[in-house]
Amino acid sequence: MMEAQLINRIERQLRELGLPLGVRLWSGASLAPAAQPRVTLTVRSPKVLASLVNPSMGKLARHYVEQELDVEGEAREIVRMAEALSGASASAGGKGSRIRRWIGHSRRFDRKAIRYHYDVSDDFFGLWLDRRRVYSCAYFRRADDTLDIAQEQKLDHICRKLQLKPDERFLDIGCGWGALVIWAAQRYKVRATGITLSRNQYDYARSRIEEAGLEGLCDVHLLDYRDVPENAPFDKIASVGMFEHVGRKNLSLYFAKIFRLLKPGGLVMNHGITLNVLGQDELGSGIGEFIDDYVFPGGELTHISEVIAEMSAQGLECRDLESLRPHYARTLWQWVERLEANREAALAKVGEKVFRIWRVYMAGSAHGFDRGWISVFQVLAGRPIGEGALPLPLTRDYIYEI
Repeated sequence: MMEAQLINRIERQLRELGLPLGVRLWSGASLAPAAQPRVTLTVRSPKVLASLVNPSMGKLARHYVEQELDVEGEAREIVRMAEALSGASASAGGKGSRIRRWIGHSRRFDRKAIRYHYDVSDDFFGLWLDRRRVYSCAYFRRADDTLDIAQEQKLDHICRKLQLKPDERFLDIGCGWGALVIWAAQRYKVRATGITLSRNQYDYARSRIEEAGLEGLCDVHLLDYRDVPENAPFDKIASVGMFEHVGRKNLSLYFAKIFRLLKPGGLVMNHGITLNVLGQDELGSGIGEFIDDYVFPGGELTHISEVIAEMSAQGLECRDLESLRPHYARTLWQWVERLEANREAALAKVGEKVFRIWRVYMAGSAHGFDRGWISVFQVLAGRPIGEGALPLPLTRDYIYEI
């Protein structure tokens, strides 16, 4: 009786919303959509019914990952339909999930969290990342840029902003599979050091450095940023897609550490994802909790104004700010398309559940960037010399000059 009542409510809500959404039940029955369906949900378990009566994007994602709900349709349409069905923007609410109550971002916790996210399978990431395995926002200069080209342009965009010069000491905090340190060493002849907490990334980066014959210019260490020695400061530092793992409470510690690691006159480029609503702790509609539980344990986002405030409080002067929000949306949609095109290979490497986690996470993130719920900023800052000088040109022209 309860199931029948829930099904009737779902059918009534679908008619009222007028969505082009079809629903098939485990019994074989179908709920007729108000219009020709562009997306079809197949309900595999009665547990899904309550979530369809009172849906959130996070609940729907959980049912999909746990294979209680199958979805047919183009990825962009699926996430649009999930938002429309949920009826609440992810920019609303989001005052902190359960995990925030006890996380202290200890070295042990952060090490486990990083390895949970990044040590899924190197071969799995290789199916959908570019040839250099850059797992961060690409930089598209032209409409027809391939992902490979756009990622190389992003690497160079960072190096140009930092004005890398031969023999400078360069640190990449959270170096991933080593693309940036290798690029900087090869093209700018800096002495590049990368650090990561991921064993898989460390092993892969070391092998790439050896293959490129860069052992004299480039190295990678399995090391927490808090443990980088401060006795030999760096000329330039980059942190790309890493500070989201630091934790809001640790941002002052993080930027203070960067300040101490920089020489006077040194520059840092912090590239990271941010929330677009002041006062929000995480994305609403259950998305924040889904990401905590399935994707980024302990990951935390903040507003760009808080990032600048924390950097400034630790003595770093912010001199340039650039939003790459549309670039990340395009990057993510390309990752989704490449993952879907390699579905069978992905299933063979990581199985159905992990495939679904990454498909829904990346499609939802792309939608979030498109909708303006989240953004990604590159903040160029420096440790001023003596009386306040920083060795930067008066204009941004140097970034684009060839």
